[in-house]
Amino acid sequence: MIASLDTSPRVPRADLRMQILLVLGVSLGASAVYSVLDLVEMAVQSSIAESSTTLNQPLSPVPVIDALRRLTSICFAIVPVVLALWFLAGTTSRIPAVLRGIGADARRPGHDAARGLALFAVMGGGTLVLYQAGRALGITAEITTSTLENTWWTVPLLLLTALRHALVEEIIVVAFLAERMRRLGRSWWTVAIVSSVLRASYHLYQGVGPALGNLVMGLVFVWCYRRYGRVMPLLVAHFLLDAVGFLAPQLLAG
Repeated sequence: MIASLDTSPRVPRADLRMQILLVLGVSLGASAVYSVLDLVEMAVQSSIAESSTTLNQPLSPVPVIDALRRLTSICFAIVPVVLALWFLAGTTSRIPAVLRGIGADARRPGHDAARGLALFAVMGGGTLVLYQAGRALGITAEITTSTLENTWWTVPLLLLTALRHALVEEIIVVAFLAERMRRLGRSWWTVAIVSSVLRASYHLYQGVGPALGNLVMGLVFVWCYRRYGRVMPLLVAHFLLDAVGFLAPQLLAG
């Protein structure tokens, strides 16, 4: 557990397990199940190599409605994050203390930014290598990051989407899961394995290659969280990975 969370309300072990089940059930646990089914469907229908997936595609042919639906989706996706923080806090008034406890604050901007940039550089390079290798081996689908129409709000919405992914994945899959599993008496190795396997599983819709990359990323991120006691560097790195991935093709396309 992160030291500053040790004073949080004591919760029965059965309730700790239920909290994990509920948070994952309304967020990335459900995504993992659907992602596994997507992978099976790709393999059955043709092959993974011949499949393609688009990370950001229009939700409506009407641009304004598409933007509103996308913004609404981002807002609703943050609800499980708030739920996880509320479970950690026990009361609404303690949520700010929990944010400080997991290092999701602005107390160390320089250190957080530097570590986040370093993680971004390492993970970004590794992601590209694994994607190309996966395509060559036929175990990774062709990934298109965005097919959204170029409007003035496209870039801000893609940046918000990147922020959403960072918050949901790092606060739930790293900070919340680590704190709750440590409360249950699990070792950091167990936390790292469970967290990284979960991260890999909800990326399986992209193929085996990206899943393996996210498995490694999960192990590294849990190590960093344990080492530094702060989730902010992970948020910075994840935001940059998604932001660059989403925007580079969009900007190059004009």
